[in-house]
Amino acid sequence: MRHIALLIEQYGLLVVFVNVLISQGGAPLPMWPVLLIAGALSIGAGAPWPEVLTAAVAGAILADLAWYAAGAGYGRRVLGLLCKVSLSPDSCVRQTETVFGRFGPVALLFAKFVPGLGYVTVALAGVTGVFLPVFLLLDATGAALYMAVPILLGRIFHNAIDAVMTTLIELGKYGVLVIAAAMAAWLLIRWIQRQLFIRRLRMDRISVDELAHLIDGGRRPVIFDVRSAEARAQNGMIPGAIAAHPTEIQNVLSAYPRDVEIIIYCACPNEATAAIAANHLKRAGYRKIRPLLGGIDAWASAGRPLAT
Repeated sequence: MRHIALLIEQYGLLVVFVNVLISQGGAPLPMWPVLLIAGALSIGAGAPWPEVLTAAVAGAILADLAWYAAGAGYGRRVLGLLCKVSLSPDSCVRQTETVFGRFGPVALLFAKFVPGLGYVTVALAGVTGVFLPVFLLLDATGAALYMAVPILLGRIFHNAIDAVMTTLIELGKYGVLVIAAAMAAWLLIRWIQRQLFIRRLRMDRISVDELAHLIDGGRRPVIFDVRSAEARAQNGMIPGAIAAHPTEIQNVLSAYPRDVEIIIYCACPNEATAAIAANHLKRAGYRKIRPLLGGIDAWASAGRPLAT
């Protein structure tokens, strides 16, 4: 932390701006230590806290504008990219779509406070065509609220932060090793969480051609659409599919015996929601469950019909 303080003292607000820009851009770089120290330094010889907050918000907005533009330009494909570059499990897409469907663009005000929601909410704002001035207003307000927390904590606990930095100075190179080890442990935990999630996806999946062959051959399986109601209304459904979002599925299951063949699909990267729903169904006693490979997007890309 002492090295961070020296950087802030030497380069000022540029360190805050660049750190937040890189972090909000998707890199696994924590920004709270920088904001905490910048807040603590604002008590003394450092930059005043309003300038620290402005630099942090500017970095966040610039990074978010890039994700907003990507969402507007590439649509839902950018969600797959986000889950590849992020250490958060792919289920963040499902959770964010649910929150965004419920609150709309207002979700930008609090998305950064919830792990995994920030990037996807910004991208969804671009995907759904949120008016740019509205996006900028809500995103800037949400970023200011979020960045103000560590800055304020740094000001309140500046004496404790000074004590930590003094201890690290006394430890010398061992202090640097402590910080490096803590960051490495954090990255390792996030990586392990992601690998455990990916393991849950390794189940038999059915391709679009295989599902189409079953339907065309008269062997229509039970098909569950586990997307949100908003997504179903906006993008259509596979004909004959049954609405079975996680909030609806309990009421649906009572109508089917445990030995029925069930196909489930969503529209998230790696069929994440479908895989999670399949695990829930297995625990409920169902055995013939297969997620649709590629989800609704693969079905539509193959030229198969959609029902509204």
